[in-house]
Amino acid sequence: MAKIQLLLVDDHDVVRSGLRMLLENEDDLVILGEAGNGHQALELAAKLEPDVVIMDITLPDMSGIEVTRRIKQLHPKIAVVALTIHEDQQYFFEMLQVGASAYVPKRAAPNDLIAAIRAAYRGEMYIYPSLAKLLVSDFLSRAEDGDEKATMNGLTPREQEVLSMLAEGKTNEEIAVALTISRHTVARHRENLMGKLGLHNRSELVKYAIRKSLIKP
Repeated sequence: MAKIQLLLVDDHDVVRSGLRMLLENEDDLVILGEAGNGHQALELAAKLEPDVVIMDITLPDMSGIEVTRRIKQLHPKIAVVALTIHEDQQYFFEMLQVGASAYVPKRAAPNDLIAAIRAAYRGEMYIYPSLAKLLVSDFLSRAEDGDEKATMNGLTPREQEVLSMLAEGKTNEEIAVALTISRHTVARHRENLMGKLGLHNRSELVKYAIRKSLIKP
């Protein structure tokens, strides 16, 4: 089994040590190196060519946002997972814009970080549920104000409910229970709404919202 190769970027030794202990317990993860600042991160990303970089935003020499931007410009195949104390929308949207594949707060459960790493490695996007709500709330509020109104008018109220829950990270099964409908019905709603929006998965929803300026960084 191929292992996902990681680079840890955080200016606190104790945080990197804790991450190493956590992640090395997973059979499919291996840590290639650690960096305590942005310049080290750029050097090691070029030298080690990891699959995924776990990136703190607050670094002593430059922001993790800038480091992520440079990594994605120079090494577009490297995925970046933001792991940070910041949960406000400014940092969240800026990290998405510069190319981060996942955004996880440091208060999240270990399984959330591991799931984010695996999703990023697969080329998917992972957003912590409370932050995904920011994205969809902004999307829907802008639609109500007139932005992309024609598109949103094409969605039924039920499809809008499903859209919101999908972006929160809920599975088809969880949505079915919440709305008291069958999984088959959820799947049909999902297919219909994504077709109307011209999208194919949750990560495309995020990229679409950014591309169409449906969110305010």
